[in-house]
Order: sequence, then structure tokens, then C-alpha cells
Amino acid sequence: MNTSDHTSKQFDVELEAIRAYVLQMGGLVESQIKSAIVSLVDGDVALMNRVIEDDHRVNAMEVKIDEACSQVIARRQPTASDLRLVMMVVKTITDLERIGDEAEKIARMAKMLSQKHGLAIPRYNEVKHASEIAVDMLRKSLDAFARLDVQMAADVVRQDDLVDDEFRSIMRYLITFMMEDPRTISTSLEILFVAKAIERIGDHAKNISEYVIYMVKGRDVRHVTRDEIEREIQ
Repeated sequence: MNTSDHTSKQFDVELEAIRAYVLQMGGLVESQIKSAIVSLVDGDVALMNRVIEDDHRVNAMEVKIDEACSQVIARRQPTASDLRLVMMVVKTITDLERIGDEAEKIARMAKMLSQKHGLAIPRYNEVKHASEIAVDMLRKSLDAFARLDVQMAADVVRQDDLVDDEFRSIMRYLITFMMEDPRTISTSLEILFVAKAIERIGDHAKNISEYVIYMVKGRDVRHVTRDEIEREIQ
């Protein structure tokens, strides 16, 4: 084996290790979202605190992966598809870190809501349903990342409308609730913040899927229409 072959194989090993770590970070973030929603629905204060305290783990993973990407760029000077892969990773971990922030925000809102004894609180069914769609989007976007699957990535982009629709539905429901009983305004606004956090999670999952399309097709599709994305992946 000559030196260039050895260097190339070592580079591939480094890139694969970075990809694996991104998926590990994604798994942690997905767990954070699920735990935050469970803590909200069940009123589990201990679980709320755990989600809030564990946010530092997500932040630490972002820093570690970012440093690994910087070292790869400095030592390997990747080009073409390898450079796009590194760029995709850097952008992806930023979105994953922000998803982790949204999960922490949900847990903090849940903690505030758990302290509102004696006040009527709207049902969490709609919020839970919206979160299930957002988690499914995140899971699919990570699968698309792992497999470089543009079809799955496009599915996530399509799903984003569902989360947006759920958010608008929750907002209308909460407005009605506040109008019927002004005493519930503070509580309803906190639930609205939760719903907005879920909507943002969907946006970040969509971003990750768009990076996958960029990686495979070499075209940035972040600011193009849905129809253009559909044509791009054909």
C-alpha cells in the first residue's frame, strides 16, 4: 500500500467517525425532545429538570464535532464531495444544537405550567401530536443523513407543512380558550411557546434534510420552492 492510499483510507475513517458522532448527537437530541414532551404531559418535574440539565451534553457534542471538522479541513484540505460532507456536518450540528435548545425550552415551560395549581389548563393532546410529527421529521432527516437518501430528505421537507398546520391549529385553539376565560391567558401563552418550539424543531429537521440534498446533488435548496426541490431529486 502506498502512502497516498493509506492517507485516503485514514481520511475515510475520520469522516465516518464524524458522521457516526453526528448520529449519536441526533439520538441524544431526539431523546431530549421526547423526554420534554413526556414531562409536560405527565407533570414530571424530575424529568423536566433532567432535560434542562442535560442540555450541556448536546452543547459539548456540538463543540467536539465542530473541532473535529476544523481539524479535518486544516489537515486534509478536502475538496468536492468530501468538502460538501464536512460542510453538511457543520451545518447539521448547528441545527441539532438548536433543537436541543428547543427541547430545553419545552422543559422550562413545562416546569412553569406544573406550578399552576388550580388553573384550567388546555389539553396537551394537540401539542403531543405535533411533537410526534416533529420527532418523526428529525428521525427521518437523520436517516437521510446516514444514508445520503435524497428521497427521504424530500419527505421531511414535505412534512414541514404538517407541523406548521398543527401549530396554527393549536394557536387558534388557545386564542379561543383565552377569550372564553381571560384568567388562562398566561397559561395559554406558555403552551403557545411550547407549540412554537415544536414548530421550530420541524424547521431545523427540514434544514438538515436540505443539507443532505446539497451533499448529494451539489445544489443549495434552502431557499427554493418545493417544486424545484422535487425536480432536483429526480
